[in-house]
Amino acid sequence: MADVPHHDQLPLPDYDHLPVGSLEGRIRSLDGAALEAVLAYEQAHANRVQVVQLLENRLAAVRDGAPTSGGSPLAATPEAGQAPQSGSQDSASLKEGPAMNPPSQGVPTNPAQPR
Repeated sequence: MADVPHHDQLPLPDYDHLPVGSLEGRIRSLDGAALEAVLAYEQAHANRVQVVQLLENRLAAVRDGAPTSGGSPLAATPEAGQAPQSGSQDSASLKEGPAMNPPSQGVPTNPAQPR
């Protein structure tokens, strides 16, 4: 097994924060050496069965001649999402709520009021 790289040396930036579902597409651009590094890191740290199997299967496919994709492992990670900006909405709009029409049976403050 390859030496365990430091997380800053991995070919996938922010590997520790990537959702498992996005790994399958991201590892398709990695060659055998890069896959071995990610696999060694995963086994030494989180050792998630699903991720280890995914990496082992991709590594076997690359060794059998599977081509790498043209995608970039450095691409943006929209699937990770970002925290919403605080203060992005006006606090008054949060307190008031949407405008409402009075119910057909009358105004709530005066239920006897006819239509």
